[in-house]
Amino acid sequence: MRTVDAYNFAGKKALVRVDFNVPLDADYRITDDTRIRAAVPTIQKILNDGGAVILMSHLGRPKAGPEEKYSLRHLVDRLSQEFNTTVKFATDCIGPEAAQLAQDLQPGEILLLENLRFHKAEEKGDPEFAQQLASIGDVYVNDAFGTAHREHASTAVIARYFPNDKVMGYVMHAELDNARRVMDNAERPYTAIMGGAKISDKILIIEKLMDRVDNLLIGGGMSYTFVKADGGQIGSSLVEEDKVELAARLIAMAKEKGVNLMIPVDSIIADEFSNDANVDTSLSHHIKPMWMGLDIGPNAREMYADVIRNSKTILWNGPMGVFEMSNFSVGTEAVAEAVVDATRRGAYSLIGGGDSAAAVNQLGYADRVSYVSTGGGALLEYMEGKTLPGVAAIERDDY
Repeated sequence: MRTVDAYNFAGKKALVRVDFNVPLDADYRITDDTRIRAAVPTIQKILNDGGAVILMSHLGRPKAGPEEKYSLRHLVDRLSQEFNTTVKFATDCIGPEAAQLAQDLQPGEILLLENLRFHKAEEKGDPEFAQQLASIGDVYVNDAFGTAHREHASTAVIARYFPNDKVMGYVMHAELDNARRVMDNAERPYTAIMGGAKISDKILIIEKLMDRVDNLLIGGGMSYTFVKADGGQIGSSLVEEDKVELAARLIAMAKEKGVNLMIPVDSIIADEFSNDANVDTSLSHHIKPMWMGLDIGPNAREMYADVIRNSKTILWNGPMGVFEMSNFSVGTEAVAEAVVDATRRGAYSLIGGGDSAAAVNQLGYADRVSYVSTGGGALLEYMEGKTLPGVAAIERDDY
C-alpha cells in the first residue's frame, strides 16, 4: 500500500482528493471541522516536501449544477487560517480558470477547486471529466476515505491517468489500518455495538461480525425489529416488517455461534416522535400501544456498559436512540462513556463514522477513544468484505 510517506513531492503539483463534506449553518459557517483537521497532516507533508497542493472535494448533494449553499468557497477562510497562507480558489473544478491557477501555482501554495458534484460527470465516473481533472496535477493523492466506496471520477477513475504517481494520504491509510485491526487482529473479548434506525443497513456487517465477536449489542430503532422477532410487543416503535424474519434468523445464528447478542431489556418510550412528548420507561418487549421506543432504558444502559467495560476490542457504529433529541440521547451518552472508560483501561476502540462519530465528537470524547472513522458507509462496506473502488484504484498497478 503506497502512502505519501513513500513519495517526494518536491516541485510537484499534488492533486489531492479530500473529503471536505463538512456541515455548514445558515450563514455558511462550518459547524464541525473534523474532516478538515483530519486532512491537515497529508497536506502538510506535501507542502513540507516543497510541493504545491490542489484540493478537490464534494460538499453536500447539489441537484443540478452550482448552488451557493454547497460552494467550497465557504471553506477558503478556514483553510487559509489552518495553513497560514492565502488559499487560492477556482470557481470551477475544470476549465480554463482552474487550469491557469494550477499552472501558476508555486511550491508551498494551495489551490482549492470548486465542488466536484456541480458536474454530474463526477458521480457518473465519467473518464473525460476525470482526465480534465488529472491534467492539472503531477501526482494524485486520495485521502478521502469517506467516498472510497463510490466509483466516482475523482475517487476511482482519475487514478488511471497517474499509473506511477498515485498514493494514499494519511487518513485513507489510517482508516484501512484500523478497520483491518478490528476485523483481523482483534483482542478478546471483542464487542460490537450496532445502532441506528434500520437493520437493513447493517445486515451484512452483522453477519460478518458473527464469526468474530464475543458480544453484539443492538440499539437504536433497529432494535425493535429484533424485539418483535423475539416475540415482543413494540407499540408503534419503528420496525421493518420485511426484516422481522431476518432478525429472528440472526438471533438464532448468534445462539448457534455462541455470540452474546443483546437486545435492550428496557426502553425510554414516548407517545410521539418529539422531544416534547410524554416520556416513560418500559420493558422493550411490553411497550404500550401507540407508544414508541426512542432510546435504550436504564437497565439496558447498565448491562451494555458492563459488557463494554470488560471488552478488549470495541467497534461502535450507530447511536442507541434518537441522539439529536436531548430526552433520548442518554443511552448513546452512556455507551460513549463506557467506551471511553474501556479505552482508558487498555481496550482498543474504533468508532465507525456517521452518527456515532458525531456523538463522540459532540461529547468531546474524540481524543479519548482509539480511532474515530471519517467514513461510515465506506467503513461498513470495507468491513463487509466489499472492494472499495477508491482503494482498488490506488493499489492496482494496471490502473
